Amino acid sequence: MASAAVHRLVPAPGEKGISPDTRLTIEFPVAPMLGTSGMIRIHDAATGEVVDSLDMSIPAGPTVGTKLPKPPYAWEPYNYDGPRHTNATIEPGTPSGIAARDTSRYQLNIIGGFTDGFHFYPVIIHGNTAEIYPHNNLLTYGREYYVTVDPEVFILAKGKFRGIGERDGWQFSTREAAPAASRRTLIVAADGSGDFRTLQGALDFIPDRSKEPWTVFVRNGDYEELVYFRNKSHLTIEGESREGVYIHYPNNEVFNPHPADVMTNEWLGTFPSRRAPFMADNCTDMVLRNFTVATTCRGQAEGLLIMGERNIVEDVTVIGDGDALQVNGSVYLSNCRIEGGGDTVLGRGPAFFKDCTLVSRGAFAWIRNGSANHGDVFVDCTFIGSEGSEGAVFARTNGQYPHCEFVLIDCKLRNIPAEGWHGLDRGPATYVRYWECGSTDLDTGRPVDVSRRAQGSRQLSHEADSALISLYRNPAWVLGWNPLAK
Repeated sequence: MASAAVHRLVPAPGEKGISPDTRLTIEFPVAPMLGTSGMIRIHDAATGEVVDSLDMSIPAGPTVGTKLPKPPYAWEPYNYDGPRHTNATIEPGTPSGIAARDTSRYQLNIIGGFTDGFHFYPVIIHGNTAEIYPHNNLLTYGREYYVTVDPEVFILAKGKFRGIGERDGWQFSTREAAPAASRRTLIVAADGSGDFRTLQGALDFIPDRSKEPWTVFVRNGDYEELVYFRNKSHLTIEGESREGVYIHYPNNEVFNPHPADVMTNEWLGTFPSRRAPFMADNCTDMVLRNFTVATTCRGQAEGLLIMGERNIVEDVTVIGDGDALQVNGSVYLSNCRIEGGGDTVLGRGPAFFKDCTLVSRGAFAWIRNGSANHGDVFVDCTFIGSEGSEGAVFARTNGQYPHCEFVLIDCKLRNIPAEGWHGLDRGPATYVRYWECGSTDLDTGRPVDVSRRAQGSRQLSHEADSALISLYRNPAWVLGWNPLAK
């Protein structure tokens, strides 16, 4: 290879059987920096045609608050030939509208068929390794490709990157065919040994609204990818181990801002924002199990957005900044750990939490349920506020959601302010259910002093309210369906 500055390439030159959702990796002998010009191109080896290109002169996305054009985003050279949203009636799980082209010239990727597009990082550098992210779904099965990289793309502290040209031979071929149509279990492996290298690749393969069960098994590995999928049914995503499967991305509200009309389009089952690393939109009868998902940059961003009905999340760690989990539609969460910086659980619910641990630097929730369904119910859970934090109340309200519900049954607490809740004096609290029963101190096991809880909240008694407490301990009563029967 002519470029002596390159230590190793993945896929290796001449490698065969590569999954089309592959990433491209360049390992350097020294840490590189990303340039602000130059192109990375993937060519069809048979024709020389450029099938994908990444332009380093285009910023990845906004880094400070800015008013962006209304979606969908679409511009050349990313020519996406997938399905377009042309229906005049916007349905749940569809793009948020039809509007003018984005002239701001940020990097854009169509993920999960969501033609509004997402800002993304075409190259992410860790240490001496540069990971290149082609646009989704432009490589296909049974083809041979070669990669070229302009010299300006990378800057080296020692020496000069001479680029990678056609003659350098970074050439690979994709596997001959996709998994058989009869398959219902797909394997994702970051090292390329599975059916797909990325979780998104597997999710794109699964048909929408399937009536048959599908399982995506994710082997231990580091998955730095922006995951968005919608309209999936009877799907299980299961990791090999909770700590070993790490799905993450540096995403937040500034980098991928929500649509300008989010408040008018914030319907049950729809996609109100795009700022999380892991987003499930309008999905039903789904199970997420045994992995960790996290946003890896500061700024308001959930780790997990989940919209739909009759979904289960168990043995999952969710790490956000600001909000950590947004739930719109019925979800049962069991043995999960949820870490955030305030309004840690957001959304309209209903959500039933069993044996979960919540860690927050601010309010644990801003629940927005209306009168038609329950809000957030926590049974045998643990709440841990930041040391010395006065803001780590259970929930806050500003009167905008007069039916909001946040109920704790036999939970363990640490560093929770004496008032417990905030904002009950800011609007009508007639229907607000800020209720609590049997709270104990996490460290001592003794009952918590609740004598200074906010006026308008309510303490339930195991004796006097036993029938009501029994109902709240029943997830089927809270959610409207029985997750324990699945």
